[in-house]
Amino acid sequence: MNSKVLLVLRIFFGLFLVFFGANKFGHWMQPPGEMTADMQNYFGALTSTKTITLVAIVEIVAGLSLLFNKYVPLLMIILMSVSINAVLYHVTLDPDNTLMAGLMLILNIIMLYAYKHHYRELLN
Repeated sequence: MNSKVLLVLRIFFGLFLVFFGANKFGHWMQPPGEMTADMQNYFGALTSTKTITLVAIVEIVAGLSLLFNKYVPLLMIILMSVSINAVLYHVTLDPDNTLMAGLMLILNIIMLYAYKHHYRELLN
């Protein structure tokens, strides 16, 4: 992959993750539309178990990792679980707002592919 394209994608994805991770603490973006009872139950469980805080920390750390280009391969593997869960949440409970979660998963896969040479030892 072209190094300049990768640099732009890495910085964009890093800012994306830091913004949405920090939003879980700051709450400056409101969810679009009404939350259904299932959505409220899901977020209630994530909030009461502090899982949403862990997700926010993972997103912020992964975003900073991308911005500073440190430990990117490791954080992209860790972030993949967050990406998949975000897509599954939106596909099952909020299908009208799947775009950002899908974008996060696609960018995560692109970063994993861009750093694939770091995973060769793991896959042997």
